[in-house]
Amino acid sequence: MKPALFSVSYAGYWGQHRLGVVDFLEKAAALGYPAVEIVGKRPHLSPLDYPGDESLAQVREAAERLGVEVATIAGYNDFTSGRQAAEVPFVEMQIRYVADLSRIANSLGASIVRVFSGYFTDEANYQSDWTRCVTALRESAAVAADYGVVLGLQNHHDVGVSVNAYEELFADVDHPNMKAMFDPWSIALIGEDLYESARRLAPRMVQTTLADYVRLLRFRYRPELVNYDRCDPAAVRAVPLGEGFINLEAFFAGLKEGGFDGYVTYEMCSPLRGGGSEENLDHAATRSLERIRTLAQP
Repeated sequence: MKPALFSVSYAGYWGQHRLGVVDFLEKAAALGYPAVEIVGKRPHLSPLDYPGDESLAQVREAAERLGVEVATIAGYNDFTSGRQAAEVPFVEMQIRYVADLSRIANSLGASIVRVFSGYFTDEANYQSDWTRCVTALRESAAVAADYGVVLGLQNHHDVGVSVNAYEELFADVDHPNMKAMFDPWSIALIGEDLYESARRLAPRMVQTTLADYVRLLRFRYRPELVNYDRCDPAAVRAVPLGEGFINLEAFFAGLKEGGFDGYVTYEMCSPLRGGGSEENLDHAATRSLERIRTLAQP
């Protein structure tokens, strides 16, 4: 297993310290990460800002100079979006986006382009949302194959988020170039067995992305009762790996049992305990790299 750091951690989306893509590569190298996953949008690798191989030269040269492998380019898509404007070809535009990211991945020597499925729209559209994702993922997998890279499906969006549904989605897409990027946090939040899930998915996985969280129970005060109503679900806050409720030991036991030997990426993809200062981000990334190395030991 090879550790990697996700550039979303230093992208500034939640008010945290923001680095440019080359500065991020330098940060990953300084923290000891041998590989990275890079956001496929601004402020990092937007296809609008990197339209060809020449525009990527500085990024490619920095990665080579630092000895950091660019493993994955992360797409941000939602194949169920756009129902309010049916005349707009949202799926076609997103597949074009996947093609652009695949070109960038090929130019940087990355082997994976990450995608999602789609968010829940409403009950009436459950099957049509599913079919729309299947069709789009199959075509995206073929487009990525044309550039010599793998399409990696991450289990974050609502369509196919449970283990059984995720496996069913793969069966319906039925394309050899779509691989699993199966993560433990969503599975832990919905109460699935981490060991068994990891063991089942490991043979088709190319990457897992890790985060850890503490639960923050929520309540609403009822003054007429001088009491509180509990609000479900609980909120969560990100913490360094090993400091939250996710049973990473069980997850890695399943990965090893199933034969996984891909990338293990750490992400700070939401507000982090301690805030978004560069010092706090560096602390969490360093602690989490240590945890990954311990978990990945045979």
